Amino acid sequence: MATTTIPQGTPRAELLAGVRATLPLVVGAVPFGIIFGALAVANGLSPAAALGMSAFVFAGSSQFIASNMVAGSAPIPFIVLTTFVVNLRHSLYAATLAPYMRHLSQRWLIPLGFWLTDESFVVVVQRFQQTDSSPYKHYFFLGSALAMYSFWQLSTLVGIVAGQSIPNPQNWGLDFALIATFIAMLVPLLVAKPMLAAALVAGVAAVVLRDLPNLLGLLIAALLGLVAGVATERFIRTPLQEAMAVAKHNAAQEEVGR
Repeated sequence: MATTTIPQGTPRAELLAGVRATLPLVVGAVPFGIIFGALAVANGLSPAAALGMSAFVFAGSSQFIASNMVAGSAPIPFIVLTTFVVNLRHSLYAATLAPYMRHLSQRWLIPLGFWLTDESFVVVVQRFQQTDSSPYKHYFFLGSALAMYSFWQLSTLVGIVAGQSIPNPQNWGLDFALIATFIAMLVPLLVAKPMLAAALVAGVAAVVLRDLPNLLGLLIAALLGLVAGVATERFIRTPLQEAMAVAKHNAAQEEVGR
């Protein structure tokens, strides 16, 4: 995903830029939302319950898991625990964004935290990392979040209506769009060895551990990827890091010589 020049200077410009940057990712999320709406109804949830889950949970993978567990009459505490584990990756997203948002009030942090998704994180972190001095980058986050939230609600509604009239919606094959979208989001971020190591380790681990119950394999894969990235950054230096280390050593030697 190429980083584009974002207009700055006004909250409105940042908000609209956030919407525009997120729209390509919506293409992959909308089919996912349609499938959720259809499967939720097929699993016995009422249309109101399916819409409520999208409105108040707003976490695609957790919504799929929860609706399937509800259909299987799983205990509520187990449903809560499982969805909590699946969404632990958002704590990593929050930790990454925290340095850029610590100046914001709770009036901003609470809704933006609720609206944080994989897609919004990718475009928002790129915006925050740009070096311009715009004081309204959180409006970019708001625009991205509102775009994702609005289309997710709409796609859920479409899926509910379609699921009541089309048999076997799980056989549509539209869920591949989400996989393609995540790949498109990930690849441009692999710009350094630690990132590449984290992605490779997590990907291999996710495949090997895919049969673990309650998507526990995904959590373990994420943790292994994190460890691999940190270890690579610590023990494998890039040419720039080597040059900086040499320069620092030479400067120290000169200081001792004086």
